[in-house]
Amino acid sequence: MRLGVLDIGSNTVHLLLVDAHPGARPVAFASHKRPLSLVQYLDGDGNINDAGQHELIEFVLEAWEFAASHKAEDLLAFCTSAIREATNGAEVLARVKHETTVTLQELTGSEEASMTFFAVRRWYGWGAGPILDLDIGGGSFEMAYGTDELPEFATSVPLGASRLTRDWLHDDPPSAKSVKELRRYIRSTLKPVVRNFHKLGRANLVAGTSKTFRSLARIAGAAPSAAGPYVKRELHAADLGLWAQRISAMTVEDRLYLPGVSDARARQLLAGALVAEAALELFEFPKMEICPWALREGLILRRLDQLVFEEALDPAPHVGKRKKNKSKKKAAKEDGQTADTEDSHPEVKEFPVPVNTPAPSPIPAPAAGGLAS
Repeated sequence: MRLGVLDIGSNTVHLLLVDAHPGARPVAFASHKRPLSLVQYLDGDGNINDAGQHELIEFVLEAWEFAASHKAEDLLAFCTSAIREATNGAEVLARVKHETTVTLQELTGSEEASMTFFAVRRWYGWGAGPILDLDIGGGSFEMAYGTDELPEFATSVPLGASRLTRDWLHDDPPSAKSVKELRRYIRSTLKPVVRNFHKLGRANLVAGTSKTFRSLARIAGAAPSAAGPYVKRELHAADLGLWAQRISAMTVEDRLYLPGVSDARARQLLAGALVAEAALELFEFPKMEICPWALREGLILRRLDQLVFEEALDPAPHVGKRKKNKSKKKAAKEDGQTADTEDSHPEVKEFPVPVNTPAPSPIPAPAAGGLAS
């Protein structure tokens, strides 16, 4: 089946289409995204203003039409801290639904951390043992730890790279005083949370699952994305500390010359580096691995698991049928006929229609003008 995941984040809005079925790894088919920092549209009262809502609705309509034109059969649409923490978040979600017919599911911070951890566990498998996952978003920083598929403890703190840049780093390049104050704030926010994790035990593996971690690892010498997802990428605390110092002395324009840094991420790169540096220091790990799967993949895999429970899957045609099919073929050969076995006519599995959106399968395009009647 072709499944779409619409992610309304703090820095970007992103639709990912994947081809997948239960038991198989999801394979990316197409992607449609644009930079959209919703926190830049907050007014003095913490509301997303009308211009920000218009940009969001415009993209949701684009994503809906993109999914429909590529014959997506299921669409998961969700939003994270940018809307979750906006004063008028509920009104924004209602307006999006009214004008696009798309229902954006609002994830809590712990749900976001849990679904990301779920993807990490699936990527590394049971052999990884206890895992600690760290994810720096635009508005929040998620952490999760566990030995099972879902974490024993998952939490979120307001240490997103975009948020911290907006609130603390006003100059370009930032002043030494502002960097020092931000370091102190990050550590004071993280320390009581990290103590809760220490009570659970020590992880065998620390995974980083956000664009911020990927960019920092690339700057520190990790392989580029073009090398593929199976190349092992690590980010060492020693390198991170060195690069945090260097980045703090750079202008935003200078940061664009660093490998793996985009226009949308250059300004908030320092804040992300400071959070990553503090996290590795407080969790007392010398390095982390960069995991290519994160929240979107977690939601995809969870949806595929749902399909298994909603409708039982038959075993593959060859499983447990060899003897039966052999006897059929033998009997048919003796009669001079062609055997009509399950192998010759494999069953085509039909999956349920979408449950997260009101559209039938395949997804129809929105009404003319993009507005629901």
